[in-house]
Amino acid sequence: MKREGFHLLAESLARDVILAALSTGGDFAEIFMEDTQGTNIRMLNGKVEEGVSGRDYGVGIRIFQGLRSVYAYTNDASRVNLLKVAKEAAAALSGAPQQTTLVLERLRLESFNPIRLHPGSVCHRDKVEVMQRAHRAASGFDRQVTQVAITYLDTDQNVLIVNSDGLLTEDRRIRTRLGINAVASKGDEKQSAFRGPGRHMGFEMFDQIDVEEIARDAARSAVTMVNADYAPSGRYPVIIDNEFGGVIFHEACGHGLEATSVAKGASIFSGKLGQRVASELVTAVDDGTIPNAWGSLNMDDEGTKTRRNVLIKDGILTGYMIDRLNSRRMEMEPTGSSRRQSYKFAPTSRMTNTFICAGESSREEIIANTEYALFAKHMGGGSVNPATGEFNFAVAEGYIVRNGAIEKPVRGATLIGQGSEILQKIDMVAANLATGQGMCGSISGSIPTDVGQPTIRVQEITVGGRKGAN
Repeated sequence: MKREGFHLLAESLARDVILAALSTGGDFAEIFMEDTQGTNIRMLNGKVEEGVSGRDYGVGIRIFQGLRSVYAYTNDASRVNLLKVAKEAAAALSGAPQQTTLVLERLRLESFNPIRLHPGSVCHRDKVEVMQRAHRAASGFDRQVTQVAITYLDTDQNVLIVNSDGLLTEDRRIRTRLGINAVASKGDEKQSAFRGPGRHMGFEMFDQIDVEEIARDAARSAVTMVNADYAPSGRYPVIIDNEFGGVIFHEACGHGLEATSVAKGASIFSGKLGQRVASELVTAVDDGTIPNAWGSLNMDDEGTKTRRNVLIKDGILTGYMIDRLNSRRMEMEPTGSSRRQSYKFAPTSRMTNTFICAGESSREEIIANTEYALFAKHMGGGSVNPATGEFNFAVAEGYIVRNGAIEKPVRGATLIGQGSEILQKIDMVAANLATGQGMCGSISGSIPTDVGQPTIRVQEITVGGRKGAN
């Protein structure tokens, strides 16, 4: 599935570049070629403020020598320049060239992310109309909604990967996303709420989601929070709702399960395969094969097929997310988990669609069986120490649960703790698994990822808020 204008490297040139990269003793070389086109439209209070279409084109060359890695990139794909870049990268290594006979075998992958309506075939007016629908729904929800910002994004990424193992393969990734940010005001106080549905699919995404309902939900959340009391501080149970509630697992635990940190012993989960790291109610998975999910890929950015990786099974640590370089360090096979933002970044182990699996309870059961707790319905941003799993996350929308019922909304709460400790304290898991979409930043850039979980109850978390705010 090649986009018009995406000029692939001739196989003869690809072979020559690989051999040049191996000329100083490297034992593995790889070419990553990318051609990405995209559209970004921004709307504020119903008026389009910015509309940008762009293209990013270039080639990255990576060389291994044992556990050493060298990476170089360029946006000039001419024969002369690619050979020059390959030789310059190789010069960072020293050794005798290996006798190499390179036979490239094309690997054709069947896509499990079908595209029905290519964004490039959709006119600008239709994209803006979707944004206007979202604006009208959010701004018309309540008089307290004073600002609505809408963003529309689509990308079409075509990649070619060639390596010294003889691999030659291509992939096409098309993604579409809508961002809705509603601001509610009460006097001098303001509260905002964001919703950002996205899919690894074309414009047909808008046939599958209810744009108006999502926009009204963002407005509802902002209005609820601007009228809410402040959350009480203390250490007490917390119920974390499904969907984007999974961001805590993603940040506080997921990064610690990437080989990027595990291989260097910089993760709290290093060396703990087969050990209990969570409640027996917890099974956690990273699955890059979910059809049309935001974080899904037919193959990773090293050309390895993505797969369903069970990370934690019934509380026992069963696996990591592993890229090619760190597979050497760990002496374990790659798991189809290597990702990068673009050709400007060397790949490393990253998450795709990462979630805690569904349990057997219901959200209603969990609330009904809770004497007192904070119900974190929507999570916001935060900070994490990947080495320890220590985190601090804002609760974007919260409620006090008392005597088995939701009592009132509260704002200003933060959740403070350590990921591994929280995993052990999960004592109820609902069956309502859902995922939310986000962008994850790390050493290989910003990439699309799904986070998710069912509603869970944690026996105890430190909650930052206002003392005595009951």
